[in-house]
Amino acid sequence: MNTLNTAKSQLKAAIEAAFNKAMEKNELIRAELPDFIIEEPADRKNGDLATNAAMAGARVFRTAPVKIAQAIGNNLELEGTFFDKYEIAGPGFINFFYSGDFYASVLKDVETEGKDYGSSDFGKGKKVMVEFVSANPTGPMHMGNARGGALGDCLAAVLNKAGFNAYREFYVNDAGNQIEKFASSLEARYLRLYKDDVEFPEDGYQGADITELAKEYAEENGEKLVEADSESRRKALVGYALPKNIAKMQSDMAKYKIHYDKWFFESELHNSGEVKAVVELLKEKGLTYEKEGAVWYKNKEVCESILLKEGKSQDYIDKLELKDDVLIRQNGNPTYFAADIAYHKNKFDRGFETLIDIWGADHHGHVMRMKGAMDAIGCNGDELVVVLMQLVKLVSGGQVVKMSKRTGKAIQLGDLLDEVPVDSARFLFNTREANTQMDFDLDIAVQQDNQNPVYYVQYAHARICSILKKLESEGIAPRNAEISELKLLTQSEELELINHIAEFADEIVSAAKEYDPTRITRYVTKTATLFHKFYNACRVKCDDESLMQARLNLCLAVKTVIKNVLDMFNIDCPESM
Repeated sequence: MNTLNTAKSQLKAAIEAAFNKAMEKNELIRAELPDFIIEEPADRKNGDLATNAAMAGARVFRTAPVKIAQAIGNNLELEGTFFDKYEIAGPGFINFFYSGDFYASVLKDVETEGKDYGSSDFGKGKKVMVEFVSANPTGPMHMGNARGGALGDCLAAVLNKAGFNAYREFYVNDAGNQIEKFASSLEARYLRLYKDDVEFPEDGYQGADITELAKEYAEENGEKLVEADSESRRKALVGYALPKNIAKMQSDMAKYKIHYDKWFFESELHNSGEVKAVVELLKEKGLTYEKEGAVWYKNKEVCESILLKEGKSQDYIDKLELKDDVLIRQNGNPTYFAADIAYHKNKFDRGFETLIDIWGADHHGHVMRMKGAMDAIGCNGDELVVVLMQLVKLVSGGQVVKMSKRTGKAIQLGDLLDEVPVDSARFLFNTREANTQMDFDLDIAVQQDNQNPVYYVQYAHARICSILKKLESEGIAPRNAEISELKLLTQSEELELINHIAEFADEIVSAAKEYDPTRITRYVTKTATLFHKFYNACRVKCDDESLMQARLNLCLAVKTVIKNVLDMFNIDCPESM
């Protein structure tokens, strides 16, 4: 049972019943019940839940809100609910206060549900695809991939906890222009090992990794490709280097505790004819034209239509400077955009109802055209959700760090995971919302103290385990406390902590709705803070055995919540530190 939602439902029913009774007694005129909200007040001292029902009813009942509030109060029946009193405040707000049964019920929920506490059926099993990282396989993964990996993996975990059926996918761009550029760059680096007059492509990849791959091939295979034709040479070099890069990506992701349901290769779309088919579909719909030997997509027309339906002015649209996109180049090769449309169609065709992409903020301009393209081919563009992720900077000693101490080169994901504990990386990258720029502090990430957020949370769990172990050595074991015993928890620190525990499932749902797993990182950090506050204010071991057992049950509930979050995010949950 979700005690918090039950309490809100009870309160809504009680307020509606009070409205009806007041009308029957002619304390209010007959009218249709107004829509009103029930929410937590900003200051818990004003009550645990509050309603604006009186203000919402002012127009329909043609009466001052404070009088409506009094009429509601006169007819309010709280017996059988999780509330034992109310207060009318200000212009007509009504504040309600939980009874001891509420707090006891929350702890019983945690005790009963255990590892499933916080789960819900909100998502109704809806199939959701979370595609994240999808780094270009022509080079090593960077810090943006590190942040995107943590965000995407933890978002999928949140969606599953909220009752969705989330699927993780990595899209490998192993075809198209970037592979051609990769091939020409490898070719030049390879030939330069044997010849001095080899020009490097103007738009080639300059990274040291290209040189290293060419050298590795030469060490294993010698100069046999020097006299080969360029096409054969490039094919051989890509055939050697690309699998190595992809294998490194896969090993880095595994080290990062990320396991995908599928690594989807762009080449599959070309080999199956899906890219060609989606271009033909757009042609049939009259959304393409030919110019200078290329096939173009009418992106400007499609996006303008969407924006006009949204009520945007023509002036606003003109300022966007929308442009059409090439689908098929003059040389007959499809563009990345054409393949991307085919890929997203493929996702919908596989039965996924919502597609979630984690993209860098530099892809902002690509969002509308991809949503528009989905609408254009008959899919629902509204079911394509793009989470845009801002840049991340590595800092140490207050200074930006760009080079790895170990290699002396630009820091890659693999370097980061060699220098920083994986749990720290996963947790820290989830402390800031995706749409905010982030400084990742290397010094904090390696600290084993309360400055490191993941250590702080893990320590709270370990501290509870230590408390239980110490009491066990004294012959004291926790047992399932009775409701009457749990109602002995009346200290403000106890109630504040239980209120927070009660919100866990709703926090999961909110994080799923907002596609923001960082809500849960903040939630569990606050859980640890409130636990330490409770522990410092309330002695767990005390002379009153019933109170001691109630406090032990509260400790166990906190332990369960912390473990459920860390397990969900695939972060270790130690019992000692």
